[in-house]
Amino acid sequence: MLDGKVAVVTGSGGGIGREIALHMAQAGAKVIINDIGASLTGEGQSATPAQQTKQIIEQRGGQAEINTDSVASWEGAGKIVQSAMDHFGRIDIVVNNAGILRDQIFHRMTAEEWDAVIAVHLNGSFYVSRHAATHFRKQESGSYVHITSTSGLIGNFGQANYSAAKLGIAALSKSIALDMKRYNVRSNCLAPFAWSRMTSSIPAETPEQKARVEKIMRMGPEKNAPLAVFLASDAAKEVTGQIFGPRMNELFLFSQNRPIRGIHAAEGWTPESIAEHALPALKSFFVPLERSGEVFSWDPL
Repeated sequence: MLDGKVAVVTGSGGGIGREIALHMAQAGAKVIINDIGASLTGEGQSATPAQQTKQIIEQRGGQAEINTDSVASWEGAGKIVQSAMDHFGRIDIVVNNAGILRDQIFHRMTAEEWDAVIAVHLNGSFYVSRHAATHFRKQESGSYVHITSTSGLIGNFGQANYSAAKLGIAALSKSIALDMKRYNVRSNCLAPFAWSRMTSSIPAETPEQKARVEKIMRMGPEKNAPLAVFLASDAAKEVTGQIFGPRMNELFLFSQNRPIRGIHAAEGWTPESIAEHALPALKSFFVPLERSGEVFSWDPL
């Protein structure tokens, strides 16, 4: 499905990124494996993870090259995209997968913990996408697959930085889809359900938390790759601006923000009339905080 195409997959030294890179190569794409080889928190650097991914691709008869620049800087992102041009002469697909975690309860979160996560996830997705956009526009084709998260779409404990970045990525993807539709460029999001380094830090102290983690551990990262390949292919030429979630053998399409209830007052509103009239009319449509995690409660098998 991807014969003749060139894909850049950030953070593809392991986990979901590696599986996407492997599947894209298997589908015929030439792949730039971008990974700085850092720890889950973004520390350290090693080319080994990227080399391992490259070795697997080549053993299976595919073509791949390695880039170890960071998505978190404008210059680094430019080098990532340029590596596709230097090695393979074009770029057709960008998968924004690179990420780190600095989980912390909000009232204890430091500016550094916030900035580090935003820099990699949100800024990195913009930087790489923006550099690729120059080429996509000229050739009037291209596909973005951005990795978002249910942590952003519905919220999560102790992840204000990660949640904000991931919901920001969903908005970025939609804006790219709108701005670049005229150039036949598509942009979609994928919210993975999978056990990987990014989910291994989920707390598992209570029986409920342990049961949730046990379910997630059964969801291998490879289950997300087929959808990424499809979204990157010409078979998805009419699919853009959407948010999908693959989980085991299920595929979900996520809703996007829309007004769900409206109330009108001919004379306008005061704080008092809002409290007396608007609140009772709207309150039954509120989503309680304790229901935010329901997306994880379905049986994945």
